[in-house]
Amino acid sequence: MRVLLLGNGRVAADLAREIRIGGDEICGLVVHPPERARDRPMLERAAGVGPDRTVEGHRLRDPLTHAKLRSFQPDIAVSAYFGFIVPPEVLEAVPQGCVNVHPSFLPHNRGAHPNVWSIVDRSPAGVTLHWMDQGIDTGPIIAQRQVNVEPVDTGASLYARLEDAAVALFRETWPAVRAGTAPRQEQPPGGSAHRVRDLDAIDCIDLNRTYTARQLLDLLRARSFPPYPGAFFEDQGKRVYLRLELSYADGEGDAPADLRSPSEARAEPS
Repeated sequence: MRVLLLGNGRVAADLAREIRIGGDEICGLVVHPPERARDRPMLERAAGVGPDRTVEGHRLRDPLTHAKLRSFQPDIAVSAYFGFIVPPEVLEAVPQGCVNVHPSFLPHNRGAHPNVWSIVDRSPAGVTLHWMDQGIDTGPIIAQRQVNVEPVDTGASLYARLEDAAVALFRETWPAVRAGTAPRQEQPPGGSAHRVRDLDAIDCIDLNRTYTARQLLDLLRARSFPPYPGAFFEDQGKRVYLRLELSYADGEGDAPADLRSPSEARAEPS
């Protein structure tokens, strides 16, 4: 199969390797521009696609880009942690449709920062492979995997475990997708959706507000993702940022992925 890959970061690179290991060809690559890209050189190497077949995501609404993508003659498209809305003209250019890997247990936490909201809202966490439609993370579900939120999870550790689960789910499900036997299960009603700017409503801790201990701990750990500053309070005209580190008592549980150092931390989804 000829695959158009739209992606960003480590998960997209891992999916590129899975696609090519299975004998399929990545005929075109759509990436984030440099100021928004994560691990772009690694993704380009994994995809094995040259600059002549690489397009930046902010150009997806350009008719010239539509013509270029059609010239790649893709059979199917795969989206992984891709932060731009895919317009109908691009979806229609792919005969067998586009599948998207989203790091939430849909219909919960469509959109941005699902790792944060699964902790703050105590909503189910997980990963979903679904068919794309013109909505944001609203298309029919192919497969899902729930990921438990541990008491010691932070935004960073949960994000890392969701990445691992996303790659594993794709590896298990891709053979059915390429064979044309993948299901199309409509999403159940309800759920939730978030935009990037929704974090602004929770990041500032009001020193005069009453929080339960659980609410405050969940907020702080959800926003602990070095090197990002996260939650803060303001006092005496100064802004003070907070970050939590959590661990189980000896013998009481297996901690999830450790917090990375600032140089190793993965970026949050946009």
